[in-house]
Amino acid sequence: MQNQKTDQDWKKELTPEQYHIMREKGTEAPFTGEYVHTKDKGMYSCAACGQQLFESDAKFESGTGWPSFDQAIPGSVKMQHDHAFDMNRTEVTCSRCGAHLGHVFDDGPESTGKRFCINSACLLLKKEHSETA
Repeated sequence: MQNQKTDQDWKKELTPEQYHIMREKGTEAPFTGEYVHTKDKGMYSCAACGQQLFESDAKFESGTGWPSFDQAIPGSVKMQHDHAFDMNRTEVTCSRCGAHLGHVFDDGPESTGKRFCINSACLLLKKEHSETA
């Protein structure tokens, strides 16, 4: 059974920027996030709870200013309608802790047609370490 954290708990654990984005549904300025141009191999996880969300192989350069992925790990995210600011979008949240991650759009690569537009502040990249003989 998952223990629900309070707003005070989240404020202690997250940076002010992470709290604003992940708990108050904010967004980071385009082209400012740590992972916008990252091409490192590895696994992207939720910065709040550590759940694995996206494999690096799903990341692509969208030119939008935020890390973009064509698919999420099955079951790792939830999607719901978001009509804030008179826009019709689909919000993406972590299925474990409910953190706001970003939005998904239907203008991604042909492989899936999806573009998961995710705030860098919501992600932690665990890089793959290549082993040399």
